[in-house]
Amino acid sequence: MKRADQGKKGAAPEAPALAPEIRPGQSVALLQELHILTRDGKLNQDSRRKLKQVYHLYQFIEPLLREIQQDHADISLVDHGAGKSYLGFILYDLFFKGRGDGSRIYGIETREELVQKSTELAKKLDFPGMSFLNLSVAESTESTQLPKRIDIVTALHACNTATDDAIDFALKKRARFMVLVPCCQAEVASVLKKNKGKDLGKSALTEIWRHPLHTREFGSQITNVLRCLQLEAHGYQVNVTELVGWEHSMKNELIIASYKNLPRKRPSERLQEVLVTLGLEEMGQRFYTGKLAEADAMAPH
Repeated sequence: MKRADQGKKGAAPEAPALAPEIRPGQSVALLQELHILTRDGKLNQDSRRKLKQVYHLYQFIEPLLREIQQDHADISLVDHGAGKSYLGFILYDLFFKGRGDGSRIYGIETREELVQKSTELAKKLDFPGMSFLNLSVAESTESTQLPKRIDIVTALHACNTATDDAIDFALKKRARFMVLVPCCQAEVASVLKKNKGKDLGKSALTEIWRHPLHTREFGSQITNVLRCLQLEAHGYQVNVTELVGWEHSMKNELIIASYKNLPRKRPSERLQEVLVTLGLEEMGQRFYTGKLAEADAMAPH
């Protein structure tokens, strides 16, 4: 009895129980570094919300990654407007970690201090397949630090025109998939406001954005409609759904585009018709189809 008691006293203390939301095999060190988990393995309400959102998004992304994997092992993913790279790190931890197949996640972020911190964290955690670049989304399109072709592009709450730049990047990189959660889109609303007095054939449609609040809301809505038409005009199949419930975020529209080489003529015509009907012709350069769509149709994916 004495020896048994002594052995019990000398035993190592049990590790604290993790929050039930944490998935088997996840890096506790990563979740602590991202301040999702406390040092004793607990979650506060804000962290639980963030983790739920990223998990929910992962449910949409994982099948896309597995589909790419059926064609080739080395997956390239670019996360635009990466911020602290919550999404990139958790994607790597849940899917890419330990594969050793040459897959790589690139985080694109304009704030140099966040790029530096993410680079240091990836090294600390031994996540060799992660790279972070101090670039704007537009700059990344021409950067030689990225491959000529990318499999999947994500942009989570990339503000205003950064989402359009991410789409432009994905189209030029011939991405097979795009996963977009648009945020704070004000450019189209500003054009609607500027052209509010323009004669649109005295159409009753102008009532939709006559009041300033409606201008902002309708501008945000039509921006995403134009984005979806643009993607369809480049041969993508587009699915629009909710990322999380309304109780978590008002910016919850999730756009998933999958390249299927679909017919381009009708969505191209519809896109132009919407621009003309709403007096947004000047936005045609941003929501483009044209030669790039034709070239894309000829290129293998």
